[in-house]
Amino acid sequence: MEKILREVKNIVFDLGGVLLDIDPERTVQAFEVLGLTNVIKPGGWGYKQPVFLQMEEGKLSDDEFRNGVRELFPAPVSDAEIDQAWCAMLIDFPADRVALLRQLQSKYNLYLFSNTNNIHVNYFHQLFHQKFGFSLSDLFVKDYYSNEINSRKPALESFQFVLNDAGLKPHETLFIDDSKENVAGAEQAGMHAFHLNGATTLHQLFSLA
Repeated sequence: MEKILREVKNIVFDLGGVLLDIDPERTVQAFEVLGLTNVIKPGGWGYKQPVFLQMEEGKLSDDEFRNGVRELFPAPVSDAEIDQAWCAMLIDFPADRVALLRQLQSKYNLYLFSNTNNIHVNYFHQLFHQKFGFSLSDLFVKDYYSNEINSRKPALESFQFVLNDAGLKPHETLFIDDSKENVAGAEQAGMHAFHLNGATTLHQLFSLA
């Protein structure tokens, strides 16, 4: 990885679990309190209902998503209750990670690529600005969201879209994600990739550069 960090010009970061602390179980529990008990697939995190995936692919408006989720509940729930439960997984941007990105901006072209949805995008952008006083987007040459490009990681076409839109050469680009499947997708697109699985922190990774 030390050699790769010396040679790459571009770094594409995942958001949740890499730059933003998240806990999907908080959303699962919040929905359960409201009466929805089948959000995740058996055996691990993964959306059981198509409405969540469709939202992340940009196929639904905010209201269409809320109405689709509302149909899953046994009793009436408000838009605000749905949004609050849906965003419960989004916790915080640690200041040391933001400081690290500021440092890396002088050495690399930084990009963001996240599987997400419009409700979450609005929420975490507001969360970031309230804490730091500037826009999350200022940390990157460009930030990419699955709901805006209509394609989710780890699909090959999602990585190809980012590479082509940003004009990046795969062999000059490092992708960092906490999902093994997404890392494999990036490698399939010809990118260097690093699985941030908890054994190494971002700070430890870039101490090798």
